[in-house]
Amino acid sequence: METHHIIPGTVPSPLNYSELTKDSWTHYIHHLQNNICNALEKEDGEAKFAEDNWQRKEGGGGNTRVMANGKVFEKGGVNSSVVFGQVTDAMRSQLKINGNHWFACGLSIVMHPVNPFVPTVHANWRYFELYDGTGTITDRWFGGGCDLTPYYLFDEDARHFHQTLKNAMLPFGEALYPQYKQQCDAYFSNTHRSNEMRGIGGVFYDYLRPGNGEDANRLFAFQQANGSAFTEAYLPIVNKRKDMDWDDRHKHWQEIRRGRYVEFNLIHDRGTLFGLKTNGRTESILMSLPPTVRFEYNYQPAPGSPEDQMLQVCLHPKEWA
Repeated sequence: METHHIIPGTVPSPLNYSELTKDSWTHYIHHLQNNICNALEKEDGEAKFAEDNWQRKEGGGGNTRVMANGKVFEKGGVNSSVVFGQVTDAMRSQLKINGNHWFACGLSIVMHPVNPFVPTVHANWRYFELYDGTGTITDRWFGGGCDLTPYYLFDEDARHFHQTLKNAMLPFGEALYPQYKQQCDAYFSNTHRSNEMRGIGGVFYDYLRPGNGEDANRLFAFQQANGSAFTEAYLPIVNKRKDMDWDDRHKHWQEIRRGRYVEFNLIHDRGTLFGLKTNGRTESILMSLPPTVRFEYNYQPAPGSPEDQMLQVCLHPKEWA
């Protein structure tokens, strides 16, 4: 793995980001990856991303960038992938995908902080195309979202995060944020634990299919607005909380909640399932797992404690924006 500082401007000169093609989407994803890595390195102040370029034998590959043992971030990754291949029987039966071959490109982010008062963040933006035997596109869609997993609740942080995501969506329709916020609350939930959310949510959407070329360009712009809002939504919270004092009790609770994060990713997450069923790179897929977790039998925080307040919000989602 090569470790280096991601230098601004290393991406080739911009393509036309207003017209959707496989190339323009892929170019935007790599551009966004560079921008976000630069911002996260600057916020950490010490750690740099290690870069691992990998190839998938069935077609395509990716660029995995992992940060570890930083001043602010204990572990995290900002990973891009551009993969393609034949539709397999496993994809047809388990992922309900029908066609001859497929293409997918996306960016996935997970950052686990050192300080328990700094939340974990996850984001993903992706584009998928499906083709028939002649190479004609038979289906295509966008998906993505961004969600926050605090270990201790600060209402002002939750409001800032959700309001930033809402502002990014407003130019595309007032109904989108409420709809995608509700979908996020429902999706990032451990249904095997009485629908306990893993955090305070955010936005989540999938299978946004363009009706025509104009609609495809509109959805491309929508994805760019969401991707570009990531640093504004997350980094002010990190900057505000990263120097707060914490002790072993706070770390203990952080690791308990990280256990819930692991449960969701391994049991419910569609992205994890898709990656494993398409013979993706396991190391990159499981990069999202935190470095240390706890699984304690029937652990319950003290009623009325800050830990319990966080748990109650996970059990009873709130409106933040």
